[in-house]
Amino acid sequence: MIQVSVKKIAEFVSGELDAESQIEVTGTVETDSRLCGPGSLFVAKPGEFTDGHEFISSAVDRGAVAVIVERFVSGVSIPQIKVQDSVAALGLLAMNVLSVIRAKTDLKVIGITGSNGKTTTKNMLKAILSRAGETIAPIESYNNEVGAPYSILQVTEKTKYLVVELGAGGFGTIKYLANIAKPDIGVVLKVGLAHVGEFGSIENTAKIKSELVESLAPESIAILNYDDGYVREMAEKTKAKTLWFGTAAEANFRADGQSVSVSGTHFDLSWPDGEKSSVNLQILGEHHVFNALAAAAVSHTLGVPKSEIVVALEQMPLAERWRMETFHRGDGVVVINDAYNASPDSMKAALQTLAQIGRGKHRTIAVLGEMAELGEFSRQEHDAIGRVAVRLNIDQLVVVGDGAKLIHMGAEQEGSWGGESKFFTEIDQALAYLRGMLRAGDLVLVKSSNSANLRKLGDDLVEEVS
Repeated sequence: MIQVSVKKIAEFVSGELDAESQIEVTGTVETDSRLCGPGSLFVAKPGEFTDGHEFISSAVDRGAVAVIVERFVSGVSIPQIKVQDSVAALGLLAMNVLSVIRAKTDLKVIGITGSNGKTTTKNMLKAILSRAGETIAPIESYNNEVGAPYSILQVTEKTKYLVVELGAGGFGTIKYLANIAKPDIGVVLKVGLAHVGEFGSIENTAKIKSELVESLAPESIAILNYDDGYVREMAEKTKAKTLWFGTAAEANFRADGQSVSVSGTHFDLSWPDGEKSSVNLQILGEHHVFNALAAAAVSHTLGVPKSEIVVALEQMPLAERWRMETFHRGDGVVVINDAYNASPDSMKAALQTLAQIGRGKHRTIAVLGEMAELGEFSRQEHDAIGRVAVRLNIDQLVVVGDGAKLIHMGAEQEGSWGGESKFFTEIDQALAYLRGMLRAGDLVLVKSSNSANLRKLGDDLVEEVS
């Protein structure tokens, strides 16, 4: 963060300063006392299991020079700024610091939302834009009312590009984050079934995702997925200029000639001027073509040369840890660990990739766990995934955990298999089975929501063979 006085921070967050102070924050802004360092500002945030106010002394010991609190704490040796809501104060601080930096620099802010692909697209953008100037992007999936402001507060006057993920937590949440970030470019990737259990319907999801384009200023640019009908309708809801990416002829940034192999994903990228570039991603899956198109569209709009965009995309070794992360074992088995997140859309995409890569070349094994946050849609969507696996001719299905059992049952009910689907209640049971049946040339996909913990199973499958 830029250097800011404690007094000015109190003004930014409409807080009450416990005493006059000439101290300036010269370090980072942290909500975890363990991450504080010299010159830091600590935000004492009440949590579900712990209360940040209990760790103020720890923050002080690590070098924090001021703290935002919801109640004054006695015996604290650094200035305290009291607010009603420390999370809201974090957002106000991010918004005001960003405003100060924008007044002094030509910083460009890119906001990304979508049911799938935000983190991959964010990482692609960072890889490309970092070639043109200092680029700040969230770590992992820092995209909520705490994570997004935290990411914004990493900017300095040297930052040229800021990439912000806008995660949806319900109606008004993306609008809230967009009002903090005020993106110059807003990207909507896809409207899918992720979080549909929480939001009630895919239509509600579309309305929530629309909050980004509705928040864009007339001088901003909306970059939208033409192939997604829900996203296409968002063009009518924004005052910003609209650019399209996708596979349709109407897309300004268009992909065709897609193919996927165990080495990666190929496509031809048509630019707005009609020129074509051949792109060979190391990242697996045709669904990542859309993420690459979105990243290319943003970067091209910001003036990055086409050749630099293609090289940066091709040099990315993976999307993110546990996201279509590919390992070639010494015994010839290939493991694709994609067990960080799962929705019906991403599960189908991963299975399609497995089938495409394996067709006629590898025995295909899908190790699948629960898809979380589907609510009343959970039964039908898990059942449907089992049936999809059968229709794609996946050779072996291994379903893990009671929450995913309907994947196994759906596969069995599809009627075309005779024992090719196995169900295990425990991860250790599934791991033992896999260890006994894998052979050279097998292609294994491990896919589940983070809460199902199958990513560790995927790691174990890799680590046990050098």
